[in-house]
Amino acid sequence: MKNKNIIGILLMLFCAACLSLGQLVWKMMPDFNIIYIISGLVIYFIGAISMVFAYSFGELSVLQPVNSMSLVFAALLAMFVLNESIPIINIAGIVLIISGIIVIGVNSK
Repeated sequence: MKNKNIIGILLMLFCAACLSLGQLVWKMMPDFNIIYIISGLVIYFIGAISMVFAYSFGELSVLQPVNSMSLVFAALLAMFVLNESIPIINIAGIVLIISGIIVIGVNSK
């Protein structure tokens, strides 16, 4: 079961990355632009498909918290791509999210 959870976790991390990337595409949209909208939707769709596959490989109680990594990825993309500053309280939240995922993952079956 542990190997299946690892596959599920990797797929869910890919899903989280897709969600964040889709948000970045929409954030970078200069005006209402159908190309950006469709691109964001396609990236979101790819993430949703990977989420469906992830659930078939692992436990819901382990995989769903991993999906919160999209918040971490979004913050990192905002910081490095959009040059947004991340307040210290948000950094503390990111550390808590990652810590929680590690605790849940390590304690899974």
